Amino acid sequence: MTSTQPKPSMSELQQRDHGVGHDYAKGSPHIRHHAIRDRLITGLHTLVQEVIDRNGRCRVLELGAGHGTFTDHLLAAGAQVTVTEISEPSVRFLDSRFSRNPNVTVVHDQDGTAACQAGPVDAVVCVSVLHHIPDYLGTVKQLVENITPGGAFFSAQDPLWYPRRSRTSMSLDRNAYLLWRLGQGQFRRGLSTRLRRMRGVYDEANEADMVEYHVVRDGVDEEALRDHLASAFEEVEVQSYWSTQSGVLQAIGERIFPPSTFGVVARERR
Repeated sequence: MTSTQPKPSMSELQQRDHGVGHDYAKGSPHIRHHAIRDRLITGLHTLVQEVIDRNGRCRVLELGAGHGTFTDHLLAAGAQVTVTEISEPSVRFLDSRFSRNPNVTVVHDQDGTAACQAGPVDAVVCVSVLHHIPDYLGTVKQLVENITPGGAFFSAQDPLWYPRRSRTSMSLDRNAYLLWRLGQGQFRRGLSTRLRRMRGVYDEANEADMVEYHVVRDGVDEEALRDHLASAFEEVEVQSYWSTQSGVLQAIGERIFPPSTFGVVARERR
C-alpha cells in the first residue's frame, strides 16, 4: 500500500524559499534597482502624508514585509505600522529589528488570515506580495473592508496579467529571468523550472512553483484589481513598468522593453 505525503502548506513552502539567511535583495528588483526603489519610496511617503493630512494619523498594515526594507520608509513618513509575515525566520528577524520601536507591531501570519483580521487601519501596503497569494482578489476585498474612510491602498511590483500581454513582452520577461537565474549559478533549477512552465506543469510540493504563485494563474489581473478598488475609493491609479532581476537588462528595459509589472494606488476610501 502506497502512502502519500501531505501537500506542504504555503507557509512551509515560503519558509523553504525564504528561510534563515535568505537575502531578499538578491532577487528583488524593487530593492536592488534605483529607478524602481525610488518610485516606490516616493509613493509610500506621499501616501502616508496624504492620509495624515486627511485623518490626522496613518496606521499602516504592511503585508509580507520581508526584512522590513519598506517598513523603515513608512515609519520615516510618520506611520504606525503593523507588519505581517508568513515566514517564521523573517518574523524573528523583524522582531529583532524593530524590538525597540513602539510604532511597529510584528504579526506571524501562518495561514494567511491574520492580516485580514488586524482591525481598522488607515492604509494597506503590499510590496511584491499579491502574486504570492492564491486568492488575491478575495484577500484585497477583505483588507479594504478594514480601511477607514479617507484611507488608502498601495500595491506594487506584481506581474501584469499574462493574457493581455504580447508574445514579445512575455518572451523578453521570461528570458531575462532565466538568464538572471543561470547567472546565479542555479542552472539546474532554472532549466527544470522553465521546462515545467513550457509543459504547463506546476508542482504543488515545489516552492519554485507555488511561492511564485503568479505562474500558476497567469500573473495578477490589474484591471480586475483596479475595478474592485474603484468601487471603494475615490481615485485609483494603475502604473505599469518594466522590471527584471538583471541590472543590465533592467537599465535597457526601462527605456525600450514593454511593461511587465505594475503598481496600483487607491486614495480616499469612501
